Amino acid sequence: MNKKNIFILIAVIGIISLSGLTFLFTHNLKNDKEKTSKMTAAVISMDDKTLTVQDSNQIIYTFLGENIKAEMGESIRIEYSGKLNKNKNIQDSTIIRYTTSTVSLDDNGIPTTWLDNGIFSNYYILANNKLKSLSLDEKIAQLLLVRYPDAGAKEELKKYQFGGYVFFEKDFKNKTEKEVQDMMSSLQEVAKIPILTAVDEEGGKVVRVSSNTNLVNEKFKSSKELYADGGFAKISEDTIYKSKILKNLGINLNLAPVIDVSTNSSDYMYDRALGENTDLTSTYAKTVISASKDTGVSYTLKHFPGYGNNADTHTSGATDTRSYDDILNNDIPPFTAGINAGAEAILVSHNTVNSIDANNPASLSTDVHNLLRNKLGFTGIIMTDDLAMGAVSTIDNATVKAILAGNDMIITTDYNNSMNEIKDAVSNNTIDENLIDRLAFRVLAWKYYKGLMFENHK
Repeated sequence: MNKKNIFILIAVIGIISLSGLTFLFTHNLKNDKEKTSKMTAAVISMDDKTLTVQDSNQIIYTFLGENIKAEMGESIRIEYSGKLNKNKNIQDSTIIRYTTSTVSLDDNGIPTTWLDNGIFSNYYILANNKLKSLSLDEKIAQLLLVRYPDAGAKEELKKYQFGGYVFFEKDFKNKTEKEVQDMMSSLQEVAKIPILTAVDEEGGKVVRVSSNTNLVNEKFKSSKELYADGGFAKISEDTIYKSKILKNLGINLNLAPVIDVSTNSSDYMYDRALGENTDLTSTYAKTVISASKDTGVSYTLKHFPGYGNNADTHTSGATDTRSYDDILNNDIPPFTAGINAGAEAILVSHNTVNSIDANNPASLSTDVHNLLRNKLGFTGIIMTDDLAMGAVSTIDNATVKAILAGNDMIITTDYNNSMNEIKDAVSNNTIDENLIDRLAFRVLAWKYYKGLMFENHK
């Protein structure tokens, strides 16, 4: 072999060797010749016996195993035996070995694990640029959808810079159209990032704005009344009309429609639901989301994974004992229909659904969120029901558990406690700041998608 060929051979060997250093630290936990698989994800939580990661599809996995040494926020490539269950959090799979490296970024400086073809993906570059300008406190605040306080709302928003406010009937009582518009605009004036202004304007039993005849001539009708009056055409017409009223007042998010399947008049949720079967409820979800597009008001599908015949979670916990197949076949299709129509947000209930996760309310369950992200392919905003509700109000660190379960936004009344819980969790490494970044990134992308964000906004 001549000198030239020897030189080429050495160069090739060198290149091959270097390519093997993509992941700098390799740890063998088990010498095993059984068939294995690999995955790459970001570390979001860990302790002495578990490692929790989130992949680029936003699925959260927890592996059991000791002697796993990785840094929070680090990219990790795992080789494991067995098969992953994407609808579950705790995995039966065993980690054979793992390698770690710094998180890789795309050409725009966005972590590659954040990238997907999601509903807001056209706004990821703008969202990432905005994210870089925020402090940790401001990023945490973007995750909070706060119940509008009785006093000092403007001052508290100026101080904390929440992601948004949720308004109730009392907040509109006796106000004129001009007074509501001024209330909303005064809040936006002190917001460094435009806020979400949300109401539960379901129609029928639950109304906020239309409880005030100064704002709407009569209360918005329930989905049942509308369907009986004119079918889905009437529901579509009502959605457009309702959105026009809300937008004119400065409201940009409706925490509706209720797409729970309930056909039994004795169910707690029956009065708020369409009251029809799964197929018709699915059409209802599709109709509302489709009609809401381009109105300037976003709508929120609730209450995932379906409320069923459960009791009122405002006062205490409720346990859903139905089978997984029953929920999958009867309750999930309306959410699928709404997602396919372009739903931007989904609200998760506080029911404990035994067939999915018997140990946690749905709002705090990774398994429930994995079902939504994986099986339904939802890439939008997942939010909790209000953490002040009786079903979860006594659970320690509920805000942190909600974040680690997979929620993007937390509806909260006690915002001081929620802020402090998250800050403490970041400080003590229960939550990695990279996870906060990712969630704030998605909220910002949503706001760009909604048309709330403008580059000349302060």
